[in-house]
Amino acid sequence: MKPDITGKKEIQEVMQLFYEKANADKMIGKFFTRVVKVNWENHIPVMTAFWENVLFYSGDYEGNPLEAHKKLHAQTATTSKHFNRWLKLFNETIDQHFSGSNATKMKQHASEMAAIMLQQLL
Repeated sequence: MKPDITGKKEIQEVMQLFYEKANADKMIGKFFTRVVKVNWENHIPVMTAFWENVLFYSGDYEGNPLEAHKKLHAQTATTSKHFNRWLKLFNETIDQHFSGSNATKMKQHASEMAAIMLQQLL
């Protein structure tokens, strides 16, 4: 049986594995490599803090994901296909390594965020 996500260490693992997939992906990789050219040494800890706050209310995240995605969308239009692909890769990453209530909560929150962003951006 796979373990659940119980803290920062597991969230960081999800972020590392997910972004490796996203970077290499033919549909959404360009957003991370060409459109924004993400600095991974900065981005992984920020996203880890975001998800740690979502799951465990750590209070360590300061940021506005919607504003960040609005800027991205202004540079290169994002579509529902991009968000669906992001969500598929995200959920696959979690399912391959983790199982349990926090893993489920993380996937549910990601789905809700994608829906909100689509509504706001398109």
